[in-house]
Amino acid sequence: MQHTLSMLLFTPLFVGLLLLLVPSAQTKVFKWTPIIVGLAQFAILAMAFKSYDISLPGYQLMEQHSWLSFQLGGNSSFQSDYIVGVDGLSFPLVALSVIVLLIASVSSLSIRTQCKGYSVLLLLLNGAIFGTFLSLDLLVFFIFFEFMLIPMYFLIGIWGGKNREYASVKFLLYTLLGSLFILVAVVGIYLSYQSNGVHTFDIRVLSNIENAIPDGVLSPDSPSVGRFTFREWAFLLLFVGFLIKLPSVPFHTWLPDAHVEAPTPVSVVLAALLLKIGGYGLLRIAYPIFSAEAASFAWLAAILGAVSILYGALNALASRDFKKLVAYSSVSHIGFVLVGIASGTVEGIAGAAYQLVSHGFLAAMLFLAVGVIYDRAGDRTIANYSGLASRMKCFTAFVLIAFFASAGLPGFSGFVAEVLVLFGAFGSPFLAPWIGGAATFGIILSAAYFLWTIQRMFFGPFQSAIACSWHDLTKRELVMFVPLALCTLALGVYPQCLMNFLNPFAIHWVQSVIHSTPR
Repeated sequence: MQHTLSMLLFTPLFVGLLLLLVPSAQTKVFKWTPIIVGLAQFAILAMAFKSYDISLPGYQLMEQHSWLSFQLGGNSSFQSDYIVGVDGLSFPLVALSVIVLLIASVSSLSIRTQCKGYSVLLLLLNGAIFGTFLSLDLLVFFIFFEFMLIPMYFLIGIWGGKNREYASVKFLLYTLLGSLFILVAVVGIYLSYQSNGVHTFDIRVLSNIENAIPDGVLSPDSPSVGRFTFREWAFLLLFVGFLIKLPSVPFHTWLPDAHVEAPTPVSVVLAALLLKIGGYGLLRIAYPIFSAEAASFAWLAAILGAVSILYGALNALASRDFKKLVAYSSVSHIGFVLVGIASGTVEGIAGAAYQLVSHGFLAAMLFLAVGVIYDRAGDRTIANYSGLASRMKCFTAFVLIAFFASAGLPGFSGFVAEVLVLFGAFGSPFLAPWIGGAATFGIILSAAYFLWTIQRMFFGPFQSAIACSWHDLTKRELVMFVPLALCTLALGVYPQCLMNFLNPFAIHWVQSVIHSTPR
């Protein structure tokens, strides 16, 4: 079916704008519209899957339309096309987005104030997320990448906790700084590449060094400024810009504050989807365009990944706030993405992409679990609770699935992702053995803080410092947890369902980015 991907992208944007015309008193309309849109996107995803051939490594379901083209004077022209498509990397992330956004919409039924504004912003965020995963034009990608900041800023700043203004401003400043770095690189890239004599933002063209203008600022023989060439500086700008979004140590400090203050549905979207865009940007844009430069900085990516794994795990181990523990665990788990990419191996790249998808489901479950406790008690302090399993057996079962999967136990999705990354790290000719050793120790630490949290909060005699009704999961909460748990178990028991997408992509990525680059 034609225009399938455009339907995924523009349906939430169009409906979100239509909601502006609905009177504010129609609360039920605002609460249920994002869910209906999510169900429609699920149906569209099913149609896209039916047309997708998992054996092919290239882009599929392509659409391309000219939307911005004009002369700049002389023989120069400006051109940017609307190009969307999916491959073995983006299709699983699109599927993850459909599921998580639908579940976040169900979770948003608990929002009580300013429902109209909340629903409009959530739908706009929905469309922006799909725009980043589907766009194959660098300018269009950047527009959606930037546009995500607006609804996320207001969703945290209006519906967040008591320090929401501080958290939302900090989130905005950090991500704007990263976007500025990316924008500078995008301008340089555009001026340095041509296709048939015309400057272009087409990522497929930009990924081929032969399309670089010989005397362009980012030509293969670009001059040096300080220790690095212009191409190396451009790669570092993209690298840091996407690391801020990922986020990696030392650019992670906005994340705990944003998560702690954001309402549960927004935390779910932030952790499960927005963080993945950083890793996606590295795999889709930074490394393919600057493959030789990325090779010279593999050591930096590996070190930052290893440090993120250990630093995030140690902070999670020391956290007293349940939500902050989950936030720091995200920093640790995302570190595996960096290590996998830095390895430059098929196993490492497949593991990094697997971790992006796996952690998306796990992060959603973990933040929903935090929301369940906070909805009942209004408090997230770990020490205030024990023996919750005796009162909330069903809830405890889902928490155990999320914790065991996050700790990397066999039979769960996290195990597959982390094992692939470790195979890549230890088998990489580009990384020192201690990188793999640090990642292994990080897995041990993650098991320690998750198991310790289980022991403190869920086992032993029941105790609660907060007087409240500790009832088990409601039907609405079950609707949110069951799909995530099933996806986590499916990816752990039968990883081939995801590897069918990722393996052709990883092989093609390594051949085009690593093997074509002299090290």
